Amino acid sequence: MTSAVPDMAPDQPEGGPPGGPPAPPLWAEVALGQVLPQQSHRVTRATLVRYAGASGDFNVIHWSSRIAQSVGLPDVIAHGMLTLALAGRIVTDWVGDPGRVVELTGRMTAPVVVPDDDLGVILDVSAEVTEKRADRLVRVAIQARVGDLRVLGRADAVLRLG
Repeated sequence: MTSAVPDMAPDQPEGGPPGGPPAPPLWAEVALGQVLPQQSHRVTRATLVRYAGASGDFNVIHWSSRIAQSVGLPDVIAHGMLTLALAGRIVTDWVGDPGRVVELTGRMTAPVVVPDDDLGVILDVSAEVTEKRADRLVRVAIQARVGDLRVLGRADAVLRLG
């Protein structure tokens, strides 16, 4: 998978099967160490505007370079919850039903700096099954990076499978 996704529509995961999502995984068929299909998400300043409108989070560091830099940031940064939500799509896409997500957690370890251009930045997301419990729950560790920079730490999801 490459970091450059020039033909990808904004905010859409790269790849995916033609004709719709795959069937949700069954608990009995999931294995420890199983790797989920990787995703890449483009984040632009327009993405931040849409997220601010949807969430009501109009903090100036998410749209003003001048203010972001005045408080010590390199430039405008993505909302932490937007970053976690985009990373979480790897598990919701895998299970096919967001209602199967019992828990989604993560810590922001580095800001996602979003340049003022049409290309934005690419958030690459990977995930692996790290625990399989008898109650049909699985834990999935999630990694989110921009280039070589890890932007989420201790990110994981607990999912209820059929």
